[in-house]
Amino acid sequence: MRRSASCKETMKQLLRLEIALLLAGCAFLMGGWTFGKVRKGVVADGIAVGGLSYAEAAETVRRSYRDEPFLVHTPEGDELFETEYTDDLDDLLRAAKKGEEVHATRKRIWVNAEEELSSLCARHSFAAADATLSFSARGFSYTKEKAGRACDLSALLCDVFDAMERGESEASLTVLPVQADVTEEDLRGRTRPLASYTTYFDPSNSARAHNIALAASRITGTVIGPGEEFSFNAAVGKRTRENGFEEANIISGGEFVPGVGGGVCQASTTLMNAALLAGLRVTESRPHSLTVGYVPPSRDAMVSEYSDLKFVNPYPEPVYCLGLAGGGKVRFTFYGLPDGCRYEVESKVLLTASPPPEKIVEGEEDRVLRAPKAGVASESYLLVYRGGDLLRRTLLRRDTYAVVQGIRQVKPSAEPETPETPSDGPSSADPLKTLDSPAVAGYNGDKIEYSLGRSESLHRQ
Repeated sequence: MRRSASCKETMKQLLRLEIALLLAGCAFLMGGWTFGKVRKGVVADGIAVGGLSYAEAAETVRRSYRDEPFLVHTPEGDELFETEYTDDLDDLLRAAKKGEEVHATRKRIWVNAEEELSSLCARHSFAAADATLSFSARGFSYTKEKAGRACDLSALLCDVFDAMERGESEASLTVLPVQADVTEEDLRGRTRPLASYTTYFDPSNSARAHNIALAASRITGTVIGPGEEFSFNAAVGKRTRENGFEEANIISGGEFVPGVGGGVCQASTTLMNAALLAGLRVTESRPHSLTVGYVPPSRDAMVSEYSDLKFVNPYPEPVYCLGLAGGGKVRFTFYGLPDGCRYEVESKVLLTASPPPEKIVEGEEDRVLRAPKAGVASESYLLVYRGGDLLRRTLLRRDTYAVVQGIRQVKPSAEPETPETPSDGPSSADPLKTLDSPAVAGYNGDKIEYSLGRSESLHRQ
């Protein structure tokens, strides 16, 4: 019986404990959590929300917030972006005690910040534009470079997130200038004058003047790339009537005879001398059979169907050529990037041979049918200077020019005149070697410098 009474007593105690726990739970629910409502008297961010459901309370409080868009300042004006927020309001409302005032912690988030700000950077960035040049027979024209602009996306993202962390709603786009790779100054530095050369002719000889001008017009505006070889014949074309050339005197077989394209050799000669002074490397040139009056010996360049003038651009940059003929002169100028050297050409007359006495023939009037010409053996050298120092002196050519006997026509007379000895020939006491001297074969005779006249002067302009 005692064991039964004891069991009943234990059961009564357990029942009382269960009832107590049930009552405590009910009391807890009735105190604030019953039916999911905020406790009475609770104020959240200045708004009374006691007695409202948690959802109603949270919505009421969040409506009171001012969610401003994020502002980004750019060089072209401000741009606005919508962002989102997170807060701890739900947890605060559930945990708030009766009559308690709570303040939510809000945090701005920008889910697509990197994508949207990258697009912003692209809209406010642009590439730099290099300066350009164009070259033609009229010369050079330049377009100035334009700076570009780049956006620093990494810096922008950092500035935006730092601003949001501080509760701020604006930041500035960081842009950087981008300089062009090639400036107008660069291009002008690569197209400086290298050298010019000018020779003179008789403008009254219209056919010859026409041929010189035509050849110059087909060369001017030429661009020779680095390592490229220029050919006079390829640039000018065949000297034919169909190609625009007229008949004028040419040198053929040691004689001045009429021929289509007469005068073109003066253009090629002028061009070669300008090329040498510009530091270009002449790879092909040949002398005339007779000396010419517009350049010193060994500085002429005879061109024909079988003879060409060629030279190579040795510079790492293009070389540009302008030519002009008119008013009795032809001139060529080369432009490019100077290499710091100065180039000069030297002509040396080694030997001369006076022409034989003039041949006299009878005719209706007194006149010179063919002018006498002395024979010449000569050399030309290229001199290269840096500053005032001569770096090298290189033989360019060694040439021999033929003697020409003059022919004079005179009226018939009862007593024939005795031919006169040409005034410019050597006398019996003249120490100069002649072309029939034994010294000719090795050019071992006394060297005599060629006296330059106006049209033969070498000059850089």
